[in-house]
Amino acid sequence: MGLYFGTDGIRGVANREITPDLAFRCGNALAAVGSGKIVVGRDTRRSGDALAAALAAGALSGGCDVIYAGVAPTPGVAFLASAAGCFGVVISASHNPAAFNGIKIFSEKGVKLSDAQEETIERHMAAPSLADACGCGSMSFMRSADSYTDFLVSSAAERLDGLKIVLDCANGATCETAVNVFGALGAEVFALGVSPDGENINDGCGSLHPSAAAEAVVRLGADAAFCLDGDGDRVIAVDENGRVVDGDMLLYILAAAGKKKGKDIGVVVGTSHTNMGVEKALDGIGVRLLRADIGDKYVREMMEQSGAALGGEQSGHIIMKDFCGTGDGVLTAVAVSGLIKHKRLSLLADAKLYPQVNLDIVVADKMMVINHEELWKTAAEIGRETGGRILVRASGTEPKIRIMAECLGEEKCRAAAERLAEAVRNIRR
Repeated sequence: MGLYFGTDGIRGVANREITPDLAFRCGNALAAVGSGKIVVGRDTRRSGDALAAALAAGALSGGCDVIYAGVAPTPGVAFLASAAGCFGVVISASHNPAAFNGIKIFSEKGVKLSDAQEETIERHMAAPSLADACGCGSMSFMRSADSYTDFLVSSAAERLDGLKIVLDCANGATCETAVNVFGALGAEVFALGVSPDGENINDGCGSLHPSAAAEAVVRLGADAAFCLDGDGDRVIAVDENGRVVDGDMLLYILAAAGKKKGKDIGVVVGTSHTNMGVEKALDGIGVRLLRADIGDKYVREMMEQSGAALGGEQSGHIIMKDFCGTGDGVLTAVAVSGLIKHKRLSLLADAKLYPQVNLDIVVADKMMVINHEELWKTAAEIGRETGGRILVRASGTEPKIRIMAECLGEEKCRAAAERLAEAVRNIRR
């Protein structure tokens, strides 16, 4: 992680870590390294207007033209940036609470920036430069929904007539797009989380809180639910019985479907968190799993290196390289819905998962904790005792230490995670 950038752009509490001044400097840096114009969009957070305006002002004052797309899903901005051949910027903190905000940047190819590109931008942020009076950029406005919606509809292998689908849009950027796409494809849509007020994004809804969608599926007799996050780049599904289907299982479902259709899928990319059960299930159908670092941009980079066309994270970032260069929740939901027309989601999700417990511990200084020798001694000891996988990392987007324990036996797994969490709390004291 750099001075400003974490695993998924720049992120923090709005008007505290993520200030208009920082956004201005970031926009100005993009003017210094970019192609002369940028596309800017945002999610539904109240702080989005101020930060988008500040970033645009920085870019304009540096001589860069700005195309403002307003509220738009993150993958929608990536799509528009790729179409326009310029940088794309999203003001969003993704799945985080409303008080957070952030800055995500895409290249002219519609993919997340590399670490080296982020470091270059950070250097320019430290020394903003202004164009002369007649060299400022100009600003234009566009409606992003139509072309991106058309793209998503065209990605469908078949229409979705006859399906009953619950969509939870997390009161975020996909409220219009997701409903319109599934409606255009003929599905009967039941929409949740489509009343954003600037403060309710991800609040008890969306990909982190699928319980309301699960209840709705069972109550309505729906075929499935898809729970998006605030900016629409990740999705968690719910099967017809109300059981959650996470990103690991979605990755397996799409890989298995591709193999069944005769596609040459020899490898897919997951992360260090990808469930061992999914790895074994993939191996059973002749697909090798490669593990990247946490962060969808690292998944994408490994996909490029390995030639994989499919990759994803447990959190629901699924990248289908043949269609899009970044995680796209609505695109994934459309692809999986096409499979549900022929086989129930509960039957598609037939990989046997290992018990896995994930805990997040809020800390004041995550880098001090993650570099503490006692923490790693404890983690190694627990790993030897359980014979499973123990992962500890500092969140790239929040002041948290993330813990994952995976082994045979639910109780053993839970005890291992709790023991490691206690070690983190002791260091924090």
